[in-house]
Amino acid sequence: MKKASSINEISQLVNSDQKVVFLFTADWCGDCQFIYPVLDELVTDFPQLTFLQVDRDQFMDLAKQWDVFGIPSLVVTQGGQEIGRLVNRLRKTKQEISQFLQTI
Repeated sequence: MKKASSINEISQLVNSDQKVVFLFTADWCGDCQFIYPVLDELVTDFPQLTFLQVDRDQFMDLAKQWDVFGIPSLVVTQGGQEIGRLVNRLRKTKQEISQFLQTI
């Protein structure tokens, strides 16, 4: 999964016509470490979606703006609009994330 390198990159994806899944994580986060091994599988399972991993600590202003405080969390956008979110402080499994992505 590609990692965000700039706020401009994030902004371009937010405003694109693609469905983009922003996965907010942090390297120190144990629950994030739990899902890292399945990220490539999720990308493969959902080829119709664009994925971008966002380091919450590096992009804290964006996380605050989007009300993302618990990690790992997912926010999905398309055409400049949020179309879905799985944001909470709970550990997420591949099955839970897959079920959420199927609803997008």
